[in-house]
Amino acid sequence: MPKFPDKIGQWAAILGVSLLLHACAGDAPVPPKSAPKPSRKPAPPLLRPVAPLPAPRIQPSPGLEGVIGANAVELTKQFGPPRLDVSEGDARKLQFTGIPCVLDIYLYPPIAGKPPLASYVAARRSDGRDVDRVACVMALRKK
Repeated sequence: MPKFPDKIGQWAAILGVSLLLHACAGDAPVPPKSAPKPSRKPAPPLLRPVAPLPAPRIQPSPGLEGVIGANAVELTKQFGPPRLDVSEGDARKLQFTGIPCVLDIYLYPPIAGKPPLASYVAARRSDGRDVDRVACVMALRKK
């Protein structure tokens, strides 16, 4: 530190350094502003009303005419009692089995509150390999 000839010079140096440090420290904190007043206009709705969805149409598949669109009672008449009858929410899966194949029929309600109808069919062998769905339906259908 340099030597000053008198006490006034020392005080001037201390004052200069403290002003320099104060300037580096930044501004004093600003008190938060009050929250803005709410506007008198109501906020626009986030969701708009939506028209009801039309009832789904089940598309027919060649060879599956008696299965697609059938309810559980009609399927039981065609194939006998299901090996599995699994419900999850409003969906249902019926599984019919025989020596040639395993047939899974998935039923979904076309309209809320209505009984589920067969909407999808999957067929496989007992080892998991895919089988023609129509051939499996024909093989398992009661005569």
